[in-house]
Amino acid sequence: MSNAALPAKLQDLIETFEMFPDAADRTNMLLSYADQFREVPPEVAERPFDKRHQVPQCESDAYVWAMKRPDGTLQLHFAVENPSGVSAKALAAILDRTLSGLPAERIARVGPDIVERIFRQNISMGKGMGLMSMVQAVQALAKAATK
Repeated sequence: MSNAALPAKLQDLIETFEMFPDAADRTNMLLSYADQFREVPPEVAERPFDKRHQVPQCESDAYVWAMKRPDGTLQLHFAVENPSGVSAKALAAILDRTLSGLPAERIARVGPDIVERIFRQNISMGKGMGLMSMVQAVQALAKAATK
């Protein structure tokens, strides 16, 4: 997805990250987002979580839900079962903050390339694959919600 096509909140957030080329500054920003992570509320899902919501390839054992709101937009919810899953929690908070409240069609167009733009080279290949899988899971749920 080109920059112009990204939802405004997500584009603004990515541009903010891109203003900080220093890895330590970016890490601090990501830690701040991880601290903002809110787990899926019990009215949406309870443990043990349905495996259909599990993100494949995610080392942090993440789960994703997309609930349709009365106005037709989506509300994203996440669970990250690995207590050390700071990157997954940061990405979940970012996706919730920038995509929840948008129409499913808009969310479905956000691709996994945003992971590299947010995290840069600060993550391992395995972690990067898991984070991209989180975005792809959100994409798939949004596509399903448009049908």
